[in-house]
Amino acid sequence: MVTPFSPEGKVDLDVATELARYLVANGSDGLVVAGSTGEGPALSDDEKFELFAQIANAVTVPVLAGSTFANTQQSVELTKRLKGTAVAGVLATTPAYSRPNQAGIKGHLSAIAAATELPVMLYDIPSRTGRKIAGETTIALVQEHTNVVALKDASGDLNTARHVKQTLGERIDLYSGDDGLLLDFLAEGAVGIVSVASHWAGPEFQSLIGSFEQGDLTTAQQFAEQLAPSCIFEGNETYPNPMPSKAMMRVIGIPVGQCRLPHAPSDEVLDAQAAVLWSEVCSSRG
Repeated sequence: MVTPFSPEGKVDLDVATELARYLVANGSDGLVVAGSTGEGPALSDDEKFELFAQIANAVTVPVLAGSTFANTQQSVELTKRLKGTAVAGVLATTPAYSRPNQAGIKGHLSAIAAATELPVMLYDIPSRTGRKIAGETTIALVQEHTNVVALKDASGDLNTARHVKQTLGERIDLYSGDDGLLLDFLAEGAVGIVSVASHWAGPEFQSLIGSFEQGDLTTAQQFAEQLAPSCIFEGNETYPNPMPSKAMMRVIGIPVGQCRLPHAPSDEVLDAQAAVLWSEVCSSRG
């Protein structure tokens, strides 16, 4: 989920609670707080911790904490602070900027997993971090840490996702990290998606997954096609994620504010695109 900011640029916990409950009421079975969509790199550790505690107590679905960064020790310390909160798990992201080799990536993620008894979801997103978690690294982490139980794969590498799932079977829950590839990941054994466009299209994602699980691939494909404009809108070079999501939330009526730098504020073009898309989403629901 996006992180709401007040007009003064402070984290708005009241609006964050409103947003979290809105998302749960509109198709989200769980929430990730202070991830990339939540502008995690622009938040202080104390701001993140306040968000984790607030949202985990505000909803009845599992809340995953985006408590990890490029700095291993910082990641470990913030993850340790989660003990005693209602947070249900940790989203452990590949360290960005440093571009470590696979031994470094494994050491970083192992340190995070060892710092908590909470379930850990690995997050592979090389477009943001500059490094992919190799399939064998994922397999080793799951085999060595009983609490590493899931993978959010935003690499677009279906071959590796297939290999990991076939090797580990029920020992790992695979999630698509790319809205536009959900149907492809479901075909590889994924159990769901950690989504951006579910901010406004949660019911459609639920229907797509439900249709697939029922074996109705025709209907699932129809929902995938219906979701395509939302998948395109959610991020591009001009308006990277989470700028579009925040624009959409403002159109819907949830005052999430603007992004913090280094993300730029929205403009009239993006706001207008959000309004048009939201009208189309509402029309498609009848």
